[in-house]
Amino acid sequence: MFEKRRPGAVLFDRDGTLIRDVLYNGDPDLVEPMPGAIEALGRLRRADVPLAVVTNQSGVAKGLLSPDDMDQVNAKVEELLGPFDAWAICVHDDADGCTCRKPAPGLVIRAAAVLDVSPRDCVVVGDIGRDMEAARAAGARGILVPTQETPAAEIKEAAEVADDLADVVERVLSDAEGPVPAISAPWARAMGWSRW
Repeated sequence: MFEKRRPGAVLFDRDGTLIRDVLYNGDPDLVEPMPGAIEALGRLRRADVPLAVVTNQSGVAKGLLSPDDMDQVNAKVEELLGPFDAWAICVHDDADGCTCRKPAPGLVIRAAAVLDVSPRDCVVVGDIGRDMEAARAAGARGILVPTQETPAAEIKEAAEVADDLADVVERVLSDAEGPVPAISAPWARAMGWSRW
């Protein structure tokens, strides 16, 4: 069980968690924030909690969208939802056998490293079991925010399930009295999106 304390960072899945899931989306005009995403992120930013995105984007490996298409979508995400302190993106497909593609822990570990926090001090928020498995494998706390597409079995298996993003923020911010660890890596934003 995770002790109740403020996280070093909150790492969000992108599709189905922060924005509506559009399969292999390479069109920034189709980016639409999930309900409550803008408010939830605003609350975390006001509390000085570092934020990152950890996302599988296998459409690049499949040739269904280009890296530039993906970058344009990510830029639109930041335009609508505000800037993130780090992005960790896996552009591989399942068959590539990489260590970054969720449910592997690589994206969580990479985002934590860029933010200069331990994965164990991170909260991973996602809408499917792969997100929760990646959190578990990295030693992070996982909070599932199910959508209508989330399989019932994955909801049942999740260690922690929230009603929505507002519920996630309430849980995260009410968990501790102590200050958020300072980020000692001011260069993190300048690095751009980390792709493996």
